[in-house]
Amino acid sequence: MGIQLRARAQPQGEARQVLGRVTRAPVDEARRADYIRVIPRGNTPAESLTGYAAVLMEGARDLASTGVTVHGYESLDFLRDGYIGLVDTGSGQTRAVYRPDSDYNVLFATDRCNSNCLMCSQPPKEVDDSQIVTQHLRLIELIQAPPQRMGITGGEPTLLKDGLVQILERLKVRFPETLVLMLSNGRLYAYEDFVQKLGAVRHPQFLTSIPLYADNALDHDYIVQARGAFDQTIHGFYNATKHSLAVEVRVVLHKQTIPGLFALAEFIYRNLPFVRHVALMGLENMGYVKKNWDLLWIDPVDYAETLEATVRHLYERRVDVSVYNLPLCVLPNALWSFARKSISDYKNIYLDECARCRVREHCGGLFQSSETRHSRAIRAVP
Repeated sequence: MGIQLRARAQPQGEARQVLGRVTRAPVDEARRADYIRVIPRGNTPAESLTGYAAVLMEGARDLASTGVTVHGYESLDFLRDGYIGLVDTGSGQTRAVYRPDSDYNVLFATDRCNSNCLMCSQPPKEVDDSQIVTQHLRLIELIQAPPQRMGITGGEPTLLKDGLVQILERLKVRFPETLVLMLSNGRLYAYEDFVQKLGAVRHPQFLTSIPLYADNALDHDYIVQARGAFDQTIHGFYNATKHSLAVEVRVVLHKQTIPGLFALAEFIYRNLPFVRHVALMGLENMGYVKKNWDLLWIDPVDYAETLEATVRHLYERRVDVSVYNLPLCVLPNALWSFARKSISDYKNIYLDECARCRVREHCGGLFQSSETRHSRAIRAVP
């Protein structure tokens, strides 16, 4: 099963979002503003709880403290000490937003997006996120040890505009060796003045991952549900490389992209020779995929031949290529060396069948959302 990352308790009136490092042990008063104190069920601390960013209590409590106190949680076991938590006092919801023991941490930049992709796993919302940049900068300051990698995702992160530049600058100052991978549709990269600002940060480990779903505007624009998106995206690729921003291409594999996949590979080779990497991604059964299932779903075993030909075509032309989000048993053996364990740990599962599999430790498994809807070819490799 996936890892639980959130819980809900009693709302505490006025909506307020509080960030802090999680601790169950007392913290010196001078440092408490950076910490969220967790009080387990049945525990009643003798010391004052004044000064913490928030105090979270399992079970209903009458214990008062100065500051933000939220109680009524069934369990806070998912909040380990050292994690960074986000508490929304208006809804009573608490989330783990950074886990130092994970390689899958992200800054969720915004819920907004300027595309509306058929297979979007995080459908866009029109929200007021005017405070989100301040929150992200605060989160970066709370991280203690440099992470190996950090994601920036959404929504569409580039909609933060100058706020995104600020975030990238802060990441460069604090963690210059950390790989920062941003998932973006690349459309705002068509505006060169914006790209120039991002390039001027000169973050040495910044990579933008941009989807391209076809070698033509008609098909790409249909998939992303935005007229003119193909032209903006291609223009964005060229602006990025002009201003020394590293880019990769991502392609989600489904019924609308498979027919033109080989032609897309040739297009990338001919027209985007500067891309660092091409990632071919299995479909996640989340968001819009659930309502567009019949429009999108094609069993990976039914496109295995096309996928193998595409990967071989790119590899033989020295284009770095990988296959993400697909278990080894649905892939031809020739593609096993291109398959990556890429599914975030909190979304990742293996089926009962996988327990007997010889190559399980090398396999990326499935999305938790695919537990009941998955390839007919899932089987233990003997």
